Amino acid sequence: MNRKALHLISYGLYVVTSTDGEAINGQIVNTVMQVASTPPMVAVAINKENLTCEYIRKSRVFAASVLGTDAPMEVIGRFGFRSGRDIDKFESIRYRTGTTGAPVVLDYAIAYIEVEVAQEVDAGTHVLFIGEVVDADILEEGEPMTYAYYHQVKGGKTPDKATVYIGDED
Repeated sequence: MNRKALHLISYGLYVVTSTDGEAINGQIVNTVMQVASTPPMVAVAINKENLTCEYIRKSRVFAASVLGTDAPMEVIGRFGFRSGRDIDKFESIRYRTGTTGAPVVLDYAIAYIEVEVAQEVDAGTHVLFIGEVVDADILEEGEPMTYAYYHQVKGGKTPDKATVYIGDED
């Protein structure tokens, strides 16, 4: 099987955040998708080993900030290649506490979606959280960053806990 064919599936780049009621965390995610229109529902895939997964499981909420193409690699690296167990990912990052209590990243985001989790599905290395959108807005005009743009223009790499990681072939 040529797993590189999976890289031809189109993705965006998002900062998905949550809270455990006291602390906050977030991570870069490329698998956010709308799954229903009435009520509006989205799904996100999060690696089971990530702190963000623990926080979503505990609080049953998350926010997804849609990154624009102007997002610098430093911000993507902070949220995508570092653990919230080791650093404060929100240091020097503008955010606000959303309706759900999850942080909404404002820096380099063009829109956000806040979600209350309705169900979770075991998906091997990941958990698929499916929930109802409770708030969403456009923060500024801009182009959303796609995963292809991240790789081809920004020269980005795929973290080993990402849904699309394929090892030595990446």
